[in-house]
Amino acid sequence: MKEIIIGKNEEGKRLDGFLKSYLPNASKGFIYKMLRKKNITLNDRKADGLEKLRDSDSIKIFFSDETLDKFRGSSSSLGITNVSNIDLSKYGDVFVIYEDDNVLFASKPAGLLSQKSEKSDISINDWLIDYLLVNKKISLESLDTYKPSICNRLDRNTSGIVICAKSLAGARKMNEMLSDRTLDKYYIAVVSGKIASKSHLKGFLHKDAGLNKVKILESDPGDDAYSYIETSFEPVLYNNDTDTTVLLVKLITGKPHQIRAHLSGTGHPIIGDNKYGGKKAKGINRQLLHSYKLVFPKNMPSEFSTIEGKEFIAPLPVEFSRYCSGGDLCLLGKQED
Repeated sequence: MKEIIIGKNEEGKRLDGFLKSYLPNASKGFIYKMLRKKNITLNDRKADGLEKLRDSDSIKIFFSDETLDKFRGSSSSLGITNVSNIDLSKYGDVFVIYEDDNVLFASKPAGLLSQKSEKSDISINDWLIDYLLVNKKISLESLDTYKPSICNRLDRNTSGIVICAKSLAGARKMNEMLSDRTLDKYYIAVVSGKIASKSHLKGFLHKDAGLNKVKILESDPGDDAYSYIETSFEPVLYNNDTDTTVLLVKLITGKPHQIRAHLSGTGHPIIGDNKYGGKKAKGINRQLLHSYKLVFPKNMPSEFSTIEGKEFIAPLPVEFSRYCSGGDLCLLGKQED
């Protein structure tokens, strides 16, 4: 018999929906049958699956271990056998910028994936689970019902702030704010040439999944494959020696490769971004794009009062320093080599 005690991350879910996610290899018909036969109970009573779960509710599943493993499949946290302290030395360490009960903001180094593309990959999501387990902020058992994860993705070779949700409430709120654009996201980019004034770009973006590259059109093509995008930027510093401009970029919408393709389209591609025409730079094997700052609005719900109206900054990696020398913003929080 397996007993599951409902916590805040599962509260409010419907019982049948919870059971389907907990037993992904079981059909809905099978789950309803088990409920009717009281092989699955809620608070030691027969349930029909339509009940809304509450904190501290008890779900009991009267299956053998073999049957439970069969219906749990690969989703079970039993597949995680130890706490590993993931080695990220070939990328550079991830470090925590801010953390509370609901969210964690981490600085991702360039080269590290946001999410796995293959089973053998290591991602910032793997680091998050490992970090929380090592520091005893979650348990292996808690992963059976809720798995903390990132809310925004950065390209592999883009560094900077990643928003992580530690709780379901955190995931819902961060995803809501990303969707309705009430959370402001700023990037630092180093581009070729001189840009002297602010600019606000609009367009329509389409991603070719096969090429992993996007195309932007200025006018609406009337094709659902294209998404509306907006990007604004302002120059921070022009470096005459390298003929480059450091930009503070505000990502208004958030589509794949949006900043990279939009800046390339202006004739000022990002340094190191060979996919979109950026110049190579000695000793730099990445695009010089960094997720720099998050700015939260005021009047957020009480459980997020510690971040309302505040901004959080990820220090710039050392490879930006040759382009930023003398710029106050670029010196702010610069990482050491």
